[in-house]
Amino acid sequence: MHAAPRKSHRGAVFLCAPNGAFVGELYNFAIMDSKPLPNDLDACHQLIAKLQSQVGQQATELSLKDKLIEEQAHSVLELKADHDKLDEKVIELNLKLEKLLKQLYGRKSERRVDGEGQLFLNLGEEPTPEVISALEEAIREAEQIVDDAEEAKKKRRKKRPEQSDRKFPEHLPRYERVVDLPKDQREGLTLIGYDEVETLECTAAELKVRVTKYAKYAYVADKTKGIVSPERPTGLVEGDRFDASIGVEVVAWKYFYHLPFYRQQDLFAGSGWTPSRSTLQNIEAAVEFALRPLAEYLRDVLKQDRTVGCDDTGVLLITPKAMPDLSVHPRRERIGEVLENAIRLGKPSIKANMWGYYASRLPLVAFDFTVSRHRDGPDDVLGDFEGNLIGDCWSGFQKINVRSDSRIIFAACWAHARRKIDECRSAFPVQVAKLESLIRMLYEVEDQIKDLDDAERLARRQSLSRHVLDLIAEYLDSEAMQSPSVLPKSNLGVAAGYVRRHWQALCRFTEDATIPIDNNDCEQLMKRVATGRKNWMFKGSVAAGERAANLLTMIGSAIRNDLDVRAYLDDVLRRTLGGETNWSAMTPQAWKAEHPESIREYRADERRQAADRKRTRRARRRLLNKSTGRR
Repeated sequence: MHAAPRKSHRGAVFLCAPNGAFVGELYNFAIMDSKPLPNDLDACHQLIAKLQSQVGQQATELSLKDKLIEEQAHSVLELKADHDKLDEKVIELNLKLEKLLKQLYGRKSERRVDGEGQLFLNLGEEPTPEVISALEEAIREAEQIVDDAEEAKKKRRKKRPEQSDRKFPEHLPRYERVVDLPKDQREGLTLIGYDEVETLECTAAELKVRVTKYAKYAYVADKTKGIVSPERPTGLVEGDRFDASIGVEVVAWKYFYHLPFYRQQDLFAGSGWTPSRSTLQNIEAAVEFALRPLAEYLRDVLKQDRTVGCDDTGVLLITPKAMPDLSVHPRRERIGEVLENAIRLGKPSIKANMWGYYASRLPLVAFDFTVSRHRDGPDDVLGDFEGNLIGDCWSGFQKINVRSDSRIIFAACWAHARRKIDECRSAFPVQVAKLESLIRMLYEVEDQIKDLDDAERLARRQSLSRHVLDLIAEYLDSEAMQSPSVLPKSNLGVAAGYVRRHWQALCRFTEDATIPIDNNDCEQLMKRVATGRKNWMFKGSVAAGERAANLLTMIGSAIRNDLDVRAYLDDVLRRTLGGETNWSAMTPQAWKAEHPESIREYRADERRQAADRKRTRRARRRLLNKSTGRR
């Protein structure tokens, strides 16, 4: 088969096979015209062979160019994919930066404030009669709350004394100092009385040394019987060198006032005694050793409650130079594993954990120290607990019902869910405003039913709260929360996924009246650890961490009962050193009933006033919603 050249209409010559199939373009027609074609067959064959060689070479070059273009296109796609990933990373980092800046410089309070784009709650097109009745009742209640608040405000203004007329408590000791005119200015004047001005003074704490003399008697007739002396009581430390009051001061200053030992040295030095830090540490250890059985008893009593909240925070633990003796420690396996790994890797410290437990109904709290954030901690403390556990959706909590054979039921915290949604406000203002309006309604219901008995509270939750929860679920599945409006990997998409995944646990408060809607009480409890951590900074050993947990258990429970912490610790410490083991009589709630003079009434008043202000704010908001025609 021979190929013959054919002139194209574009002015170029193509090489074609006899059947008309295209072989290749030869060269420009103008070039063909400038040089005549050969007449003999051999010359034609040579020309065709030459042209075929050129065509093959051009085809090879075209193939290389196509391959190069394909590689470049692939590189462009890879660069585009890398660029998209970098864009996602930049967005993620910007969100993290915004979150960190908010944590550093933003509002610390989580109280919701109406902002731009904030929506009022709409309870659906056809709310049930129970919901309508509850709304009408809420409006009537709101009007009454606002009226009572205004009346109370007027009464407080009338009763408020002038600054000069305020008196200090009568039980404070007083002494008088008379300021008179000079004698030469009193001539011809008659004294008609005095203007009294009360000025409060403060002096440094007074330290006294008690010298106790124990009588010694000897048998004169029979010296072999030895010396007879009165029985000596058990002291806080060997030799009874420090009274219980010193131990109470050291412990209260550290875990109630959050003063580390080096600051306590300055306070004691101001009173004339400068102890070493090791002495203060030994005193703390002695107090904890005496009160440890009471702290363990408080933990056991706390677990008698139906619902317990749990939260945790990190504490720095100094890595020991050598493994301590853990042969009798109940958690020796886990502690040994963590410490051995830290020693092997040469870590100077590890992040241990302090856990807080908050009883829903009983006025008790408890703390526990672990060397890591491992589920062994809650599993160990709650090993004999039967009831509800409320907390964040940490993986260790989620499966606790499986590990406990349904003895413990996990309930999720709505404050955590709301916090995740609120972090998306800048990027999704409309969706966040709608979701927060619905969540706010859940809290409105809780505010209305908090004074009801368990049966009525549960009934309201199952009617009102369930209705609002259905609206939240409906909105999460609506078009406004789906792609492309909200991408699954966006911050709001992740927050919505969090709510969807833990929906059953978030709704559990509607199944038991003892379950609170959130775990805020326990989270606030952990502030004591966070504040102390900024002062004493770290724990030097596992034993020191466990001592802190026991002392925080007692101090935290006393605070929850509004007790004078020092008076409570002083009394129970002296009773414990005296050999008393009736722990039920030394619980804060029992001690409170016997010592009303040591109750800090102003703390209860502060909480009551804060609750009244919150109820008034919510009542005004309900009335505002009514005036704007919103439900």
